[in-house]
Amino acid sequence: MKHTRVPTPRTVLTGAALVVALTAATLTLQTADATPAKNPDPPSASAAGQRAKGLSSTLGADGAGAYYDAEHHKLIVNVTTEAAAAKARAAGAEPRIVKHSLASLDAARATLKKQATIPGTSWGMDPRTNKVVINADRTVQGDKLEQLKRVAASLGDRVALRQSADALRPLIAGGDAIWGTGARCSLGFNVIKGGQPYFLTAGHCTNAVRSWSATQGGTEIAVTEAGTFPGDDFGIVKYTAADILHPSAVDLYNGSMQTIAKAGDPIVGQKVQRSGGSTHVHEGDVIALEVTANYQQGSVDGLIQATVCAEAGDSGGSLYEGDTALGLTSGGRGDCSLGGVTYYQPVREALEKTGAQIG
Repeated sequence: MKHTRVPTPRTVLTGAALVVALTAATLTLQTADATPAKNPDPPSASAAGQRAKGLSSTLGADGAGAYYDAEHHKLIVNVTTEAAAAKARAAGAEPRIVKHSLASLDAARATLKKQATIPGTSWGMDPRTNKVVINADRTVQGDKLEQLKRVAASLGDRVALRQSADALRPLIAGGDAIWGTGARCSLGFNVIKGGQPYFLTAGHCTNAVRSWSATQGGTEIAVTEAGTFPGDDFGIVKYTAADILHPSAVDLYNGSMQTIAKAGDPIVGQKVQRSGGSTHVHEGDVIALEVTANYQQGSVDGLIQATVCAEAGDSGGSLYEGDTALGLTSGGRGDCSLGGVTYYQPVREALEKTGAQIG
């Protein structure tokens, strides 16, 4: 295909949006040592997350997860012994002795995976309650609901079962934005692979679309190279059009962009933002990591769960804090009128598995 380069204006593709003459929309559905820290209170969630990683290996079997207290700028580390609590204090964290070890909670999750992988359910470890929190949407009824209740009961106080009136779904729909035949998605993050420009989006988007355009029925600007869903939920798309600017930035839908300089790992308690073509920018808190979401199409593991709303057209969009890329919008429950929760594919895993880098 021959491309004619036009000096101005040029199309600019940023995370979660196509910045063109009109508003874009999207395709829906730690090693800390034992010496006292000079600054015991992490100044940011990112710093707390790095400290928590280090403590996880230091504490070993006596550790039981961690979270960030944003209001008081404290890293809270769950432990099961007084000896582990002393190590956490020495590393500048605030210890909290809890009943259930991380191994015990992981065993509960494994039991749920084996005995209760039911479409419409999700679960993840909540370090603030020291439990695995199970959510069942309105489609889980009758024998399936009874099965879920039996499995939950067998796990005792390691789990908490909650039911939701909203449906769990990938956030995919027909519409306008990054267009494919009968589908639209949000661009997540622009990346570089082998010196060439690509972008990341959701895997259920790339499963549905091979050829992408910036407008409905428009000229092709990119093609899907690979995607994974279910299991994971990420896809990588290669730019084919010459006249596309692709800065490492996220559209804030206020006339400005947030530069993205790196990828990071979130921590429970961290405040984050999401940008997507349908509902634009919303913020909330990370409430669970390593979450399993059992969509009707199959299960996805290792997700980030946050109290951020999203709607059809936001799939693939950017989850970030400041200049740090965190995740790609996968699915959720609820909407942006009444509120909801959403699930995100960790972006670091997507980068590692596709061989791409932020850029």
